[in-house]
Amino acid sequence: MRVSYDTMYAEFVRVLEKRGFTPKQSALSAKLYADASRDGVYTHGLNRFPKFINSIDKGCVDIHAVPVLKESFGFFERYDGQKGPGNLNAHACMKRAIELAKQNAIGCVALSNTNHWMRPGNYGLMAAEENCIGILWTNTVPNMPPWGGRDAKLGNNPVVFAIPHKDSPVLVDVAMSMFSYGKLESYARSGRELPVDGGYNKAQEITKNAAEILETHQCIPIGYWKGSGLSLALDLIASVLAGGRTSRMVGELPAETELSQVFIAVSLDSFGDREQLLQNIDDTLNDLKNSAPVNPDRPVYYPGENMMRTREENMELGIPVDEEIWQKVLDM
Repeated sequence: MRVSYDTMYAEFVRVLEKRGFTPKQSALSAKLYADASRDGVYTHGLNRFPKFINSIDKGCVDIHAVPVLKESFGFFERYDGQKGPGNLNAHACMKRAIELAKQNAIGCVALSNTNHWMRPGNYGLMAAEENCIGILWTNTVPNMPPWGGRDAKLGNNPVVFAIPHKDSPVLVDVAMSMFSYGKLESYARSGRELPVDGGYNKAQEITKNAAEILETHQCIPIGYWKGSGLSLALDLIASVLAGGRTSRMVGELPAETELSQVFIAVSLDSFGDREQLLQNIDDTLNDLKNSAPVNPDRPVYYPGENMMRTREENMELGIPVDEEIWQKVLDM
């Protein structure tokens, strides 16, 4: 089933306004959700929306809260998210990081006490659209064992790298686990097997069964011990810069909230050799795409390139939806 972008956006606005969001808040939050599904990140668009509404109903999210400046160090600022809506907090902090970058070549905003930011790629694209490199990450509730362990002690702490490139920026948006929990839930709902091993089941057997991994919370870190180490480093740096909670401390709460996040922007407009830098990016991507494909029917793409193809298709044909989740939104 496909739903037009405008229809999906309008339904999100309707529900958010019923929950007490202002028209301005509703418009931006709805756009961020609809944009995620438009670009093919269904797990953090429509599929995540009912969970967000549930977190509001449970009191985890203060819909009236906005980020408040705690400390300023020139190009680096610290904010308290006051448990506000995660996507609105993240949008505000990325916007501020870009403003600082335009003034200082680099801008960094660290955010504490916030909620799930939904699709982080949205904020990376904000940077790329302003001709900035974007680097951002978050910690999460503990949901992944450290390499060699069984208990979930680490977050899968997603990280984003965005690099300007004409109308198709480079966008790397990855969690530190082989599959995000949203992706695992999507596979479990459909009954499909994961394309590669994603974690362990109760018998401590490696498995492609998403439902079994959701049951144990023993997903595999990307690169095994390397992903485990990266997850820990991202968590500690985010909590230190933000002056906020680590994943361990988030895990002490009754719900996933009070997260720590970092938003960095680097303005290419600040550099005298800007045009040469952009040309280097273009040449490198063209060289990558000239790599001989393993499968002749599947050409080599750079990260983010297929996103633009998906966006065009979904805007023309409508956005594919999980009918059960779409109906939940209609019933709200």
